Amino acid sequence: MTDSSLPRPSPSLWASAWKDYRVWLASLAILLVLAVFDTSQAVESATFAVGALIRTAPYLILSIAIAAWAGATGADNLIAKAFTGAPLVMVLVGALAGGLSPFCSCGVIPLIAALLAMGVPLSAVMAFWLASPIMDPSMFVLTAGMLGAEFAIAKTLAAIGLGIFGGLVVHVLARGGALADPLREGVGNGGCGGSKIRAPKPPVWRFWQDAERRAKFAKVSVDTTLFLAKWLTLAFLIESLMLAWVPAETVTSVLGGQGLMPIATATLVGVPAYLNGYAALPLVGGLIEQGMAPGAGMAFLVAGGVTSIPAAMAVWALARPPVFALYIALSLSGAFAAGAMFQLWQLV
Repeated sequence: MTDSSLPRPSPSLWASAWKDYRVWLASLAILLVLAVFDTSQAVESATFAVGALIRTAPYLILSIAIAAWAGATGADNLIAKAFTGAPLVMVLVGALAGGLSPFCSCGVIPLIAALLAMGVPLSAVMAFWLASPIMDPSMFVLTAGMLGAEFAIAKTLAAIGLGIFGGLVVHVLARGGALADPLREGVGNGGCGGSKIRAPKPPVWRFWQDAERRAKFAKVSVDTTLFLAKWLTLAFLIESLMLAWVPAETVTSVLGGQGLMPIATATLVGVPAYLNGYAALPLVGGLIEQGMAPGAGMAFLVAGGVTSIPAAMAVWALARPPVFALYIALSLSGAFAAGAMFQLWQLV
């Protein structure tokens, strides 16, 4: 058999492999470059990452268990109940659902498409849309473990508050006739995420009695473990370099202090610099240790979670430009307000 006759991996296979392993490859690349140019720092960074993973292991285990339980029992189907009733009630419940509920691996974008395609008011959808990337039960556990319970509670309130704020703004604008037909032409009805709205199923709490649900629990556990491990490993490596190379006085001068400027700066920096909700936690923790104002850290996490470049691209692909622009404006203004209020709380 000649080389030309050998089967070749399809482009889709290469794309899937790249998507699965790019974060691990980034971590490996960092260590290899360090090993070549600064061997001692390579050892320090690897040791730092391993130690940090061990310290956060209890929170990781609980976080993984919550995600697996939600997937196996079908608890995330409860989200369908959030979108019935009066518009203002739906805004409130949508914000609560977005800020507190776990979701399947299909992601929030297909679910948003389903809600809008089915005629759910944009105000309620926006409330859910803004709150959902910021906080969920797994994120709460990890945030409490890395940044403290007070920060985790405040971030949860920020998520819900941002959802309510955005939903009310959209409700007022929609009453004036604006924001009609929010979806781009050709967007479907939501795929697998949309099935939770079209045909919601009651949760099965005793999931261990069903072989298929036990298998789903195992699969979600493995998938969540790998997801968290790869992102946190990269985050801890970056944090180790940040602590080693970024002078504390630089962080303090740019993002420290008690004024509004550090919060505004962190809000804008969060858009391009945000990696991932879980990966951002240790980075913010390291910055706070170096002098970053807590309010700036809150603004960074809220703004980055909602308006990071990958998230913004997904929203752009789904919504018409006016809805996208409003989404970004609400995200940034809400993140700044959350940071300012958290900073004020720290001073009380």
